[in-house]
Amino acid sequence: MLTGSMVALVTPFTSNGNVDYKLLTELVEFHIQYGTDAIVSVGTTGESPTLSHDEHVDVVRATVEVAAGRIKVIAGNGSNATQEAVQLTERIAVLGVDGFLNVTPYYNKPSRRGIIEHYRHVGEASDLPQFLYNVPGRTCCDLTPELVGELAQLPNIVGIKEATGDVSRVAEIQRICGHDFLLLSGDDPTSREFMLAGGHGVISVTANLMPQTMKRMVEAATRGDVALAEELDKKLAPLHEALFIEANPIPVKWAMARLGWIQANYRLPLTPPELASEKVIEQALINAGQLKERSSDEV
Repeated sequence: MLTGSMVALVTPFTSNGNVDYKLLTELVEFHIQYGTDAIVSVGTTGESPTLSHDEHVDVVRATVEVAAGRIKVIAGNGSNATQEAVQLTERIAVLGVDGFLNVTPYYNKPSRRGIIEHYRHVGEASDLPQFLYNVPGRTCCDLTPELVGELAQLPNIVGIKEATGDVSRVAEIQRICGHDFLLLSGDDPTSREFMLAGGHGVISVTANLMPQTMKRMVEAATRGDVALAEELDKKLAPLHEALFIEANPIPVKWAMARLGWIQANYRLPLTPPELASEKVIEQALINAGQLKERSSDEV
């Protein structure tokens, strides 16, 4: 089952802009150590828009090789060009991934029929399970519960990453698709409520920083332990908010660099956060217990 606490893993870069495979290995091992249920490789947080197709495939390959069956790996395979998504799917399917995360075609605003045909063609490119990825804030295209119901009839479509933050969609999608259709939150701030409403897990940005707490929160929420889920989510809440103060993954990569885990390197058009944002992210790390507050003589 592709459920539980999943991390939307960052793609670390070296100072000259290449993928840092040494750090990528360390990050995969980190999530295995702390019990993350799955790694989502080369999604939005993994800066997929700035990777070449060869790099995209190579990052997934490296992630699968390090994982070595110890943690599930879901690969981003989406594009706004159906043929590109098909080709990526075919290339990645042979690497040993456990499934795909297929973002709704962005920018070109396809019709309802176009969306259905897009997912039909990509689904036929591999027998592996595929998740729809609904993030209208980035794609300008919303997979409504009714449309999800149609797409759920296609081969290999097993669930959805729902990133609108609209928790009411859990009940609507389950009413239309049934309770076996997997519902993953793609919105950290509302993920607890999403799972308490019947969702099966989360694909999380915050999990890059606090995987153990996120794992415990997901376990509590999915079994209906409201009090414990709320208690754990309070520890995560400062990061839920701060990590989206600028476009993801700018804040999370800066936070990881502040903790000394990676370098805060991006590919244009992404740039390091503004100074005001850095202060907010740093304070969130302190509030979440991940960083000690600087003393007055360090400021």
